[in-house]
Amino acid sequence: MHCEANAIELQDLSYRYPDGTEALRDISVTLHHEQRVALLGPNGAGKSTLIAHLNGIIMAQQGTVLVEEVPLTLDTLATVRQRIGIVFQDPDNMLFMTNIADDIAFGPRNLGLPEEEVQRRLARALALTGLEGLAHKPGMHLSFGQKKRAAIAAVLAMEPAVLVLDEPTSNLDPRGRHEMLDFTASLDVTLLVATHDLEAAWELCDRALVLDEGRLVADGDAHRIMRDRELMLAHGLDVPLNAGE
Repeated sequence: MHCEANAIELQDLSYRYPDGTEALRDISVTLHHEQRVALLGPNGAGKSTLIAHLNGIIMAQQGTVLVEEVPLTLDTLATVRQRIGIVFQDPDNMLFMTNIADDIAFGPRNLGLPEEEVQRRLARALALTGLEGLAHKPGMHLSFGQKKRAAIAAVLAMEPAVLVLDEPTSNLDPRGRHEMLDFTASLDVTLLVATHDLEAAWELCDRALVLDEGRLVADGDAHRIMRDRELMLAHGLDVPLNAGE
């Protein structure tokens, strides 16, 4: 199903903002297909900056980003963006058409795919996200949780190799959060989940990366890392309540 190449490889990735802030410092990490990886860290750790490098929203100042062994450059940007699907925290930034069916179909249509293929992808994305009955509703008429799922559906319609979720459970009520976790757990896709919701990370992910002050300070089995109270507290994090200590 997946190509044998690594999903994502970062080599000595560093980035400094114009004000001099070092957002990323010599990040080297390889993510493999079929993994579910939590990206953890306190506010300002560099998580959002790292995510923005994965599909060229920010281009590397130093180091290399490879997606399925293709180096991310201006020449490969379009190809890489079809392989990495990023869903940002605020779904309203991703829903702009008259209804969510058109939002979801926008990407495949923009690729110039035949309408039959566009409709196949639309139907699949709606089914995966449980939104079949809402296809003709405008985004503004959906609940926040439905909007989040619609934004994910729009990315899934591009059939990416890797799905990156930025704070997928933020601002959801308990029911919406449980629905999001159940839905995300059901997806057959390589996942990178940046989140402050450590209970969600515990449930969803088998590997964890911990960033702090732009450095990768831990990388390994998600449950082992999240049970390490000394490590977690040292980097502004708590042990998840569902860690079963």
